[in-house]
Amino acid sequence: MIEIPSDLHPDLVPLAFLLGTWEGAGVHDFPGAEKCNFGQEVVFSHDGRDFLEYVSRSWVLDAAGKPVKPLETETGYWRIDRNRKVEIVMIRDTGVVEVWYGELADQKPQIDIATDAVARTAASGPYSGGKRLYGYVKGDLMWVGEKATPEVPLRPYMSAQLKKVPADLQDWARNLPDDLPDGVSFFNPDGTPYKPEEK
Repeated sequence: MIEIPSDLHPDLVPLAFLLGTWEGAGVHDFPGAEKCNFGQEVVFSHDGRDFLEYVSRSWVLDAAGKPVKPLETETGYWRIDRNRKVEIVMIRDTGVVEVWYGELADQKPQIDIATDAVARTAASGPYSGGKRLYGYVKGDLMWVGEKATPEVPLRPYMSAQLKKVPADLQDWARNLPDDLPDGVSFFNPDGTPYKPEEK
């Protein structure tokens, strides 16, 4: 069930299905890079203004599914107009800034976007643009991305299936005290419950 926060900007109601914290895994595969499985956390949030704030972090997973190293981080802002046209400004940790345009499908929670403008720093790798498809399917957020470089034509390179983290678990995690002992143990070495004032 999709919940619409009472303080959500009216223009963003069609994008309410994106709100929340999403976690899952996917596959990364592009010429010139090592093929790998990756873990991902995506957060869509709002502050009452006419955009959603987007943060995505992904990391390479080993054969056992354990995080090995960071893969990619993105931040951005998503807007939608009354004609269901979506615009996104996105920054990647690789030194790329993108403007994306697309639209929300009629009668279903699916967003199809493509890059309209790409700017790169001198440190970034080759990149010409991309396409993405996001869909809300049976309670999961699924997405597939395509990427092009001057040497490689547009082709799929990343896809993932993400599950929503329940809001009460998000609140619990946010309210953990900052001074937990190493290992985030809730018990002292002698087996007694840990309390933040015990140092």
